Amino acid sequence: MIVCSCERISDKDIHAAINWMRAADDATIITPGKIYHALGKTPSCGGCMKLFVASMRSNSNLEVPAGLRGLRGTKSKRSVSDEGRSQSYRVSEQSVAG
Repeated sequence: MIVCSCERISDKDIHAAINWMRAADDATIITPGKIYHALGKTPSCGGCMKLFVASMRSNSNLEVPAGLRGLRGTKSKRSVSDEGRSQSYRVSEQSVAG
């Protein structure tokens, strides 16, 4: 089945790229960008991305390496309200008014 008509990528191409990447490095995280790169292609319009990712997820070799599982659940030192910015990112109101 053709997944990306702009670049003529089929689901078989996606599975072959995933299997090749997993055989080359069993600790790699496989992303759509890496698959495009492995196939020597670049995404054009992005209209295929939902089908592309669904095709990726159907491959049993796609799983995240065991050493990297659960990292998203760790607590960060940043609070939700600061969005990662330092406290001095705002221009003070006095200098703007003056």
